[in-house]
Amino acid sequence: MGQSNAANFGIQSYCFRHFKDNAAVAGMVRELGLSKIEVCAVHADFNDVEGWKKTVKVYRDSGVEIVSIGVEGFSGDQDADRKRFECAAAAGAKFISAHFHIGSFQQAVPAAAKLCEEYGIRIGIHCHGGYMFGGQPDVVAHLLELGGPGIGLCLDTAWCMQIGPQRGNPVEWAERFKSRLYGIHYKDFTFNPDGGWNDVVVGTGTLNLPALVETVNANGFNGFAVIEYEADVENPIPSLTRCVASMREAMA
Repeated sequence: MGQSNAANFGIQSYCFRHFKDNAAVAGMVRELGLSKIEVCAVHADFNDVEGWKKTVKVYRDSGVEIVSIGVEGFSGDQDADRKRFECAAAAGAKFISAHFHIGSFQQAVPAAAKLCEEYGIRIGIHCHGGYMFGGQPDVVAHLLELGGPGIGLCLDTAWCMQIGPQRGNPVEWAERFKSRLYGIHYKDFTFNPDGGWNDVVVGTGTLNLPALVETVNANGFNGFAVIEYEADVENPIPSLTRCVASMREAMA
């Protein structure tokens, strides 16, 4: 069992989707006292590998490490899928968070697994509740069996909970998939009687953050971890500051 990466967290660039300038995004990451980021397609064109290299330089020059890209869809299109790996490799990232789709997963998962082996980069399947294929734990388990060790889980804690408490317990998922847990999106929701949800500061909603941290630490988590807070789009820094403080309190 290795030392856990659970406390070595960064931020998902989607938190800053209102801001399209990567230098500004990097500056806000540093303002939060963080130095790692997962970059999403709001801030990059992963079909343009050479253009992406310029984006990578912006973050490097700002002292921000790109630990992952995503969430990206993999369809089995060899050219498009390979470009995602080329972009991750150009950034020095060892992870890609990803979605597969019900119509193509039987071909796309093995094809992506071969790219994982070729590039030495792991895919974490992002669980997105009831809205995306791969939001249910038995489906995740099937995809991991199909993909082999290059493909694991990116546990989005809020979307995990969205499928309901009997099947959507992030702590149980972290234990069940401990050997294939390649990423964590620290996110928290509260839920309405009609099943709707509200983004809240991580650790202040439905998520049992202390229990999650205890579990992933006990299992020697060695993937990437980022905070993802989707509210307050035009002014996310105050709430993200509270997210960082809540995470550090839970890790203490």
